[in-house]
Amino acid sequence: MFYVFSKLPESGKDKDDPLSLDMKLTAGVIHQVDILFQDGCNHETFVQIFHGGQQLWPSNQGEYLRGNATVVSFREFLELSGGDNLLRAEISTDLTADIVEVIIQIGLLPRKIIQPLSFDELLAAATGLK
Repeated sequence: MFYVFSKLPESGKDKDDPLSLDMKLTAGVIHQVDILFQDGCNHETFVQIFHGGQQLWPSNQGEYLRGNATVVSFREFLELSGGDNLLRAEISTDLTADIVEVIIQIGLLPRKIIQPLSFDELLAAATGLK
């Protein structure tokens, strides 16, 4: 499954007062994250993604993903348990005109698809043990 979320930042929504974008996901493993900074973002549109108040991406706390005519894309293996899960993107911009939408895509699959066998099952299969 791929989830797609988009937000048009607003002028005046800087890093001290970012827009929040709630991203509801089901249980599973996040395996892919893509953030599209369209042409015109000019490295002046900033994104941070949080789960439960903890900054997930970028991994270095207090920093921001940014770009221009760029897709920031990375593989991940983050398991979300339970039913509904909520990630929150905080989006801000230093732009005052010609602001463009930011698009966030998240790939999520059941753990059984991403990792069909446990470590013990893999070890048993490799050694011929049952």
